[in-house]
Amino acid sequence: MAERVMVEIVGFSRSECGPFPCDENRTCGLDDCAPYGMLTAAFDALKKRLAAEYGDRVEVRLTLLDDGVPDHVREVVDRESPPLPLVLINNRWRPIGRVSYDPIRREIDQTLGA
Repeated sequence: MAERVMVEIVGFSRSECGPFPCDENRTCGLDDCAPYGMLTAAFDALKKRLAAEYGDRVEVRLTLLDDGVPDHVREVVDRESPPLPLVLINNRWRPIGRVSYDPIRREIDQTLGA
């Protein structure tokens, strides 16, 4: 059980937030970034929603790969070969596959022991 959780979203500045097109159903649970499906906008929407729910118990970080791959991300990619965007919870890759509120919230709750 952790007291704080780091959620890190990893991708490229001009990439999309997931493999599915953004539509009126918002199955990702985020509204502020629609209808464009851009990673940076989805990150901002996720950060806002997690801050409202968890306050300072959750830190949300965006790591852009445009200028290189940090070592901790390279280790995940070398070991798992996951698709982008990556979702890391406390530096552990979680196979979510997109910026999506509900699965990320479940990972946070599990890590916090809620």
